[in-house]
Amino acid sequence: MNTATIHSIDHEGRGVARIHGKTTFITGALPQETVAYQITRSKKHHDEAQATRILTPSPYRTAPACPHYSQCGGCTLQHVHSNVQVAYKQRILEDQLQRLGKVRPQYLLPPIYGQAWGYRHRARLSAHHSQGRTTLGFQSRSSHRIVDIQQCPILAPQLANQLDNTRALLQQLNCLHTPVRTIELHHSPAANSLTLHTEHLPKAARAHLIQHAQSLPANWHIWLQTPHQPAQPLLPDSPQLSYSLPEYALTLPYRPGDFTQVNPAANALLVARAIQLLQPQPGERIADLFCGLGNFSLPIAAVGAQVIGIEGSPALTERASQNARLNHLAERARFHSADLFQTTEHTVAGWGYFDKILLDPPRSGAYALVQALHAPYLPSRIVYVSCNPATFARDAAVLVGKGYRFRNAGIVNMFPQTAHVETVGCFDLE
Repeated sequence: MNTATIHSIDHEGRGVARIHGKTTFITGALPQETVAYQITRSKKHHDEAQATRILTPSPYRTAPACPHYSQCGGCTLQHVHSNVQVAYKQRILEDQLQRLGKVRPQYLLPPIYGQAWGYRHRARLSAHHSQGRTTLGFQSRSSHRIVDIQQCPILAPQLANQLDNTRALLQQLNCLHTPVRTIELHHSPAANSLTLHTEHLPKAARAHLIQHAQSLPANWHIWLQTPHQPAQPLLPDSPQLSYSLPEYALTLPYRPGDFTQVNPAANALLVARAIQLLQPQPGERIADLFCGLGNFSLPIAAVGAQVIGIEGSPALTERASQNARLNHLAERARFHSADLFQTTEHTVAGWGYFDKILLDPPRSGAYALVQALHAPYLPSRIVYVSCNPATFARDAAVLVGKGYRFRNAGIVNMFPQTAHVETVGCFDLE
């Protein structure tokens, strides 16, 4: 029997051990544990393994709340006490900053915890149809197989309660020669939606869908997403999805397919922290780069600054402009589309001087953009919101190399029960 003692945890939630001088990542193992394991993949510089038995359990190990946890790939940390998950994520951030960026903040911000269950207001699920049976759920941890989800404790109850009904609908559509492979569920205070991704919709299937939609509660509606068109409501006058940022008296409508954070309660806390770090002042000219539909731009404008939001998706910048008008901020918030991954020094010069910049890039980070920043266009402060500590560490090192003081950083537990780490950090020009 192969055994190992776990000394840390990696960014995917796997236990890390040193075995015969080689790093081994062990799925299902936690720091302070001794486990039996089986190698699943051997590489030149590291091995991957699965814990087969927990010989000495961590005091922070707990029973997973979801019956699908051992198979489903949606969550990776349900076997860890919720508060300890946050401590692990803070440690992952510190490790990535030190190991990859070779930088560290002057001080760490206290983590933002949020609710541990029922937090997810948006989810994409896959469907598989075989031998007259429809499977609906998330991909398995160890294969491309779809795990049939009967319940999901991280979903908002309004969404989890529709899983059986949605599965039955997809099976009926499959019988009508309309196989649906992907769906999205959205919950917002005023409306809930089911979006069906389909290649085509025959008349019989459309008639069945309309009948189904009319049987749903009044605050539920169905949208259709085809490969070459944005999502459209099945029925006219469908209620509108939206989320709010009460601290800034803002309401932000959106459509299925728009990027929004899956955890609106944690998002409100993240926005408040980012604005607190940025400290926008009336009269300042501030850039919100990778602005999406205005999640940070509109709060910046709400406190009096002039904000320019830039985003790669024209649909999102149009939504941001609409949201600015809805919230009476159009005079202080303007938006346009550009590919920020192609940012050069010439691009930065074309923007002119910004007093401050807020960055909120996708997982790949903002490497080209931070490299392109140069005098005399270096803002006095940069607040960086990241969903990937590895690219955050890489980009932080670039900013420090350009003369920025890495003032602080901390995590927001946007995705409890998973290893996903959301970070916000602040950099001041020396």
